[in-house]
Amino acid sequence: MENVPTGKIGETEKPISQEKVNEFAKLSWRERICYGAGDLAQNLIFGTIGSMLLFYLTTVFGISAAAGATIFLIVRWVNVFWDPWVGTVVDKSHFKHGGKYRPFLIYFGIPLTICCALLFLPIPAVRGNVFYAFFMYLATALIYSFVNIPYGSLNASLTRDNDEVSTLTTVRMTEANIGNLLVYTFLPLFVQLASPDKKLQSIGLFGIRLDLGNYASPHAANAYFKVMIVYMIIGFIMLLCTYFGIKERVLPTEEETKSVKFSDLWNELIENKPLQVLGWFFLISFTFMFFGNTVWPFFLQYNIGHSEWMASINLIGSIPGIFLVFLWPLIRRSIGKKGFFYLFLTFFIIGQLILWIWSFPAFKNNITLGYIGRFIMQWGITAATGYMWSLVPEVISYGEWHSKKRVAGIINSIMGLFFKIGLALGGIIPGYINAFCHFNGTKTTQPASALTGISISMIWIPIVLAVIGMWVMSKYPLSDPEVDKINHEIEAKRNATKN
Repeated sequence: MENVPTGKIGETEKPISQEKVNEFAKLSWRERICYGAGDLAQNLIFGTIGSMLLFYLTTVFGISAAAGATIFLIVRWVNVFWDPWVGTVVDKSHFKHGGKYRPFLIYFGIPLTICCALLFLPIPAVRGNVFYAFFMYLATALIYSFVNIPYGSLNASLTRDNDEVSTLTTVRMTEANIGNLLVYTFLPLFVQLASPDKKLQSIGLFGIRLDLGNYASPHAANAYFKVMIVYMIIGFIMLLCTYFGIKERVLPTEEETKSVKFSDLWNELIENKPLQVLGWFFLISFTFMFFGNTVWPFFLQYNIGHSEWMASINLIGSIPGIFLVFLWPLIRRSIGKKGFFYLFLTFFIIGQLILWIWSFPAFKNNITLGYIGRFIMQWGITAATGYMWSLVPEVISYGEWHSKKRVAGIINSIMGLFFKIGLALGGIIPGYINAFCHFNGTKTTQPASALTGISISMIWIPIVLAVIGMWVMSKYPLSDPEVDKINHEIEAKRNATKN
């Protein structure tokens, strides 16, 4: 029991806050890659839920679209109140071994991987059982907070160097998008390869034809479970890489840790203007991102009619998030933070419009339009929603400078709060739109009203939200010189206190 966080500070031989460490450290490539492995892990473990769970529940598992949306609604709103408490626990935690944040990755990573796999348990006794789906998803989501929030706090604990944080963000987002590739491109393909009722089909890439099964069939349950088991094992190995491969340097003092209280969350929300703006941007961005993630399988299956193309189109869409990430710091230095987001949100909108044109009867058999639209749309969304994470450490530093207290866990829980609300809205609303528009997962073809509802969720709502996101980002108050000044003032004050 000695390694479990109790909310109190224990005695150590030499607290990390008292060690002489370089808070503006330049990170090695090993450390950057090991930290990014945690993003890859979380996409493999929890990203599968954001991408496939609603589709799985309303087709393979056999519950209604309204029931699936309600499960998402309840669980994700529970998370809204759960995450702030988790953030406080993280900030007040102390482990005798392993650091302040790193041990959470192990202690909660194990049950997280188990619960994620059990969501896809392929036994007749639980199929169609709404209560089983609800409680397993609730357990998974609550445990995930104890991995995601400490992991986010680690981002601000590695270094204060703004350029280094920018480089770290590009590395972690490259690995995160490799995880996205495995989830959004290869997961559906692997499930189809393992599903029954196979027939030889073209996947739309280089003339490749594979025996693919029907992954919307109730008989595909075993296929989902087998693939999920493999993904969970790989994901946990990646968490171990993060745990063993990084060093925490920028940590709160013992006095700051002792003084942390739940009300600090409200103080940050009220007084930290950069946090307010970035939080709203998180909420909006994750809402339209998860709209697309949730509806994309429906869009390809029913509006386009070529679910066999999902792997190849997603593969093309993953290219900018893996191979063009190195351009992010260069573009930011060239056109600034705000210009960066304006540019890539515009790319997202253009890609969305191309996908809409692709769904016209005259074009839906033209896979080239799907490639182009998905590539441009994904380039925009991966850049905008990926690079915004580089702003979180500077928001934490601003809060430390303003309130004289470093509460990385609480601020990350607030960002997690906005993230989970966006996740909730992006996962819930499409389900209700499907139900309102008479979508029926037991039918192989859908009425025109259901196709219209899918198009609204996939194309038009995300476009409107992207425009709103541009306006929100225009209000962000911190420039790079201001952030550097804040960090050096904090360091100077800490050095003066130690001396």
